[in-house]
Amino acid sequence: MTASLVELPVRKSIVVNASVHDAFEVFTTEIDSWWPRTHHIGTSPMARAVVEPRAGGRCYTEQMDGSECDWGRVLAWEPPRRLVLAWQITHKWGYQPDVSRSSEVEVRFIPHGDATRVELEHRHFERHGDGGESMRASVDGPNGWTTIMTLYANRVKKRASA
Repeated sequence: MTASLVELPVRKSIVVNASVHDAFEVFTTEIDSWWPRTHHIGTSPMARAVVEPRAGGRCYTEQMDGSECDWGRVLAWEPPRRLVLAWQITHKWGYQPDVSRSSEVEVRFIPHGDATRVELEHRHFERHGDGGESMRASVDGPNGWTTIMTLYANRVKKRASA
């Protein structure tokens, strides 16, 4: 990977058969219903994923041992159209408390006929310093945002059929 790639965002999009409101709600307040239990940075197994529904809100997991592990911060909360999160995870899968050294994840929910197009952009990998290239490669890899977006879409589909 060349140094210039670290400055390129990772983009993923998917169309889900749900209203913009429902698509936003599943992604945010229902994140625990679809986020994989393997994707966390806590020291104990993950019990629950939480995104607090407001600008400045925490993104964290509750662990089986009762502890909490921050992994991000809500930078923009604009239901039902847009969400921006600080990705406060280091390339070594630890917590980065300095938001200025964190990448960002923006998720947009766009009407698409009777469905919603969900566009995700993970950007500013250069803020991770020397770990930017490996972070970008990880989230763009097969077990990164592609898998996450598929799990999310499956949850939207399951909710719509319930």
